[in-house]
Amino acid sequence: MDLRAIAMIELNSIAKGVETADVMLKIADVDLIMAQPICAGKYMVLVSGDVDSVERASQAGKENAAEFMVDNFVIPNVHASVFPALTATTRIQNIDSLAVIETFSVASAIMAADAAVKAAEVDIIEIRCATGLGGKSFLYLTGDVSSIQSAVEAGIDVLRGSGLVLSHVIIPSPSQDLRRCIL
Repeated sequence: MDLRAIAMIELNSIAKGVETADVMLKIADVDLIMAQPICAGKYMVLVSGDVDSVERASQAGKENAAEFMVDNFVIPNVHASVFPALTATTRIQNIDSLAVIETFSVASAIMAADAAVKAAEVDIIEIRCATGLGGKSFLYLTGDVSSIQSAVEAGIDVLRGSGLVLSHVIIPSPSQDLRRCIL
């Protein structure tokens, strides 16, 4: 997949989320990637397209969401590995070292994943989006220890000051049982 822009709006109302998705799709030529309810009664809308269209859709979505918006972002050139990680369809064969970044929102997990994979030679194993997690999200990264450390720093840095990072860990050599469980 080519590098494209993506935008997400995360809301604390399902009804307003559905309406916001409709507004975003009608205002600009964007592709709907995800529009679905997530845990804790929230709703997420994720669109992609060219930068101008995505920015227009995001602006209209934020205006419509108003006080129901929990989090949002626009990433002008999202890394291609983000898409398969969102749908748990990555093709990772082995886990060298493992990093986990846990966040309070879906948008923040995706932003951290994109920043991490752009900063270092790592792979995103999965981005888990709030379903069954009480509204929290997390991502798994793998690579050599040095690269994982750089990636985690970049992922945390992009969220600095937001208060949306709950926790993060780096496991240099996870057990074989844990590796099987994650893959």
